[in-house]
Amino acid sequence: MTQLVVRERRAERQKGERRKSPFRWLVWVAAIFFFLNLFGVIASVLANSFATEWFDTWLPSGWTTKYYQTAWQDFQLADTLIVTMQVAVTVVVVSLIIGAPAAYVLARREFPGKKALMLSFLLPIMVPPITYGIPLATLLYKLHLGGTLNGVILANLVPAVPFVVLVMTPFIEQIDPKIEAAARMCGAKTWQIFTRILGPLVIPGLLAAALLVLVQTVALFELTFLTAGPGTQTLVVSLYYAVFASGIRPSQAISAMAVIYMLTTLVILVIALRYVSPTQMVTQIKDNSDD
Repeated sequence: MTQLVVRERRAERQKGERRKSPFRWLVWVAAIFFFLNLFGVIASVLANSFATEWFDTWLPSGWTTKYYQTAWQDFQLADTLIVTMQVAVTVVVVSLIIGAPAAYVLARREFPGKKALMLSFLLPIMVPPITYGIPLATLLYKLHLGGTLNGVILANLVPAVPFVVLVMTPFIEQIDPKIEAAARMCGAKTWQIFTRILGPLVIPGLLAAALLVLVQTVALFELTFLTAGPGTQTLVVSLYYAVFASGIRPSQAISAMAVIYMLTTLVILVIALRYVSPTQMVTQIKDNSDD
């Protein structure tokens, strides 16, 4: 009797696997097709950046590195990279200074309208930046901040601060409030609790938020494009102008600039993934919601 039940269960399991197998194959085919297209685009840009000439052949007729020097000089990439780092680092620091205390209040306090406030933090991240970027840019230009470095930083802070709040809140909620209460009973002052107790515990969350905001700021195009001026363009905006600006420019130089942008973003992303695990973040948020 037991063997009959085992056989029936095994047959049902095999039927279920047969039903899932077409769907699995479809997912694998779609994934392979996506990665092949992605690899083809990146490989073509990379090959074109080193090409002397490339017309109707599978590979360029020759190879050279001179277009990297051309891109570096003609597009003033040194100044552009400096501006990009200035904007990114400032946005990270200011967003942490504003977002971390806000996340602490949201994690520790209950007050009317808390859910509505959390929803408002989601809007700049979920809504396309172009929808609120145009009125934001109009306001900044009226305040004479448009086209300046401060204006670019303010525009990038709009999605960065809510992002820090949403990342930091689950980290702070996981810290037992009894630890703070015990420290107060032992005579610790508020600044001592924040610097000696909470500080070391929230460092992983601060690091995660900082690295993710850094990646987001370097790659953010719409808000920077709407508020940047001739001397305040980040790398992604400068790449856009290099592609669509009037005049004759060798495509190899533009491809070289695109490779530099990809490498810059890739280095930041690799560093971020070195310290931040998306799976752990999702697990922490899920565990917190279950509690």
